[in-house]
Amino acid sequence: MRALIWQWGRRGAGPRFAAELMRNFAAVPQTEPLLSLSAGAEIMNSATPPPCDLPFPTYDGIAGFAARALRAPLLVPRLTAWLRDNRVDVALCAMPAPLDLLMAVALRRAGVPFAVVVHDADLHPGDAFPLQMRLQRQLLRRADRLFALSTHVADRLRQQGIAAGRLLKTASLPPFAFGERPPPPGAHGGKLRLLSFGRLLPYKGLDLLADSLALLGPRADLEVRVVGSGPKTPVLDALRAIPGVSVENRWVPEDEVGALLAWADGLVLSHREASQSGVAAAAVAAQRWLVATRVGGLEEQLHDEPMAIMCDPTPASLAGGIMSLLAGTLALPAGVDDPQLAWGGMASAMVCDLRTLAGQSKPNPMLMPVPLVGSTLRE
Repeated sequence: MRALIWQWGRRGAGPRFAAELMRNFAAVPQTEPLLSLSAGAEIMNSATPPPCDLPFPTYDGIAGFAARALRAPLLVPRLTAWLRDNRVDVALCAMPAPLDLLMAVALRRAGVPFAVVVHDADLHPGDAFPLQMRLQRQLLRRADRLFALSTHVADRLRQQGIAAGRLLKTASLPPFAFGERPPPPGAHGGKLRLLSFGRLLPYKGLDLLADSLALLGPRADLEVRVVGSGPKTPVLDALRAIPGVSVENRWVPEDEVGALLAWADGLVLSHREASQSGVAAAAVAAQRWLVATRVGGLEEQLHDEPMAIMCDPTPASLAGGIMSLLAGTLALPAGVDDPQLAWGGMASAMVCDLRTLAGQSKPNPMLMPVPLVGSTLRE
């Protein structure tokens, strides 16, 4: 079976997730995966870029997206020809991105069924691209199969009516390794180092983090870094004003993530809502402590993780979780599983489902040409 895995995001976890799927699909017998990433994906310019069979030129910003969409009548026939020339049997969207409807129409023309891995069923508060979820829902309604990365996301898809008429499976986000596993937490011999990492948006609950640190008061045994990109907000100013806390409002390049995780003894996920967390998956792979709130899909993702301390989404509970690390009485677990075991298991299960889908040889009849920012895709 020749399976195309595509993900056309430029930054963030999507391209890496697709590349890991492709690598693990290749280990499944009688499976030949092909990979399509955005030609401008950050991972393509990293020290170890993945092999990419179809680099696809996407866009930079909303204006670039509109310009790309207007070229749909030219792009769809080229994608269709590529799918036929490469004898693709089935396709998998590893994480939705705004231009995916171009591929969906090309897949229908080529007679190739496809599935989508759904990371989020709703926009996070603060997400800036207004068409993002509308385009995703159009894609999901035209897919032949859906894989939700948490029960929380699967339940939301059912509530929205998107899962009706198609098979919905639930998977778990495997640990994300950024290079070799670093030395264990505390190996540096200094004060406790905590990291809050990722997008600096309201759903991350940075106000909860600020309030919890205020409850703890100034401490000589604690250092906190808040690192990620987002708008300037009063809560970031409040965090900067707390002794022992630094805020780095910047995009962290792909090649720096491993070093950032290695610096930390633990990560704080003070989320107010979450589908699941790629940052948590990276922390698990790096064997870092996690202090996380019980919201959305986070508890489901972390409930079996021996290094996760789950808290209520309140400043007092979060402060209590941090105090448990400051006490220094928690022992590191022995015999931590290799992250690749989880990737291999997920890949095998997905390939089994996709093989069944490829055998049906009939894409979803709901997949019709759709308008995309003023451009009509015609059969």
